[in-house]
Amino acid sequence: MDLKDSIYIGQIAKLHGYKGGVSLFLDVSHPDEYKDIESFFVELDGLLTPFFVESFKLKNKGFAAVKFQGVDSEQEARALLKKKVFIPETELKELDDSNFYDHEIIGYEVEDEVKGSIGKVTAIADLKLNPLLIIDFNDKEVLLPLFDGLIVHVDRNLKKLKVKAPDGLIDLYLD
Repeated sequence: MDLKDSIYIGQIAKLHGYKGGVSLFLDVSHPDEYKDIESFFVELDGLLTPFFVESFKLKNKGFAAVKFQGVDSEQEARALLKKKVFIPETELKELDDSNFYDHEIIGYEVEDEVKGSIGKVTAIADLKLNPLLIIDFNDKEVLLPLFDGLIVHVDRNLKKLKVKAPDGLIDLYLD
């Protein structure tokens, strides 16, 4: 599998126990969506290497205790520390037209129902309490909190997000 066919989901943060377990930081909006994945790809020396999941237990703050098959010692697990973790793009379930994966909307045009076009998505700040949609509007950064109801429609063909921002929020940036 190549990097272009995969999605970055996190990194091995630390050891978990002494029998080969690791703590995987899931750098995603909804870590629970990854609990049933059978294998992850770990980037080792520039190559994506598959590791099959023996056990997976979601912890708090985006961490999961993971035991990979064939990784049975602290020494073997230590070789995985700080390595990036990916899944094949094909593992992602198809979403409806009001939901998205963070990685897919980078570069999408954002159109507010009232203000019209307000720029392009440059990033998602995955803050646990208040995730933000980061938009570039004429070299000005616009931050929209990602709450239920903000995203009205995701148009994957036209690469557009239609949003309904709270009254007055966009005016703070554009005036």
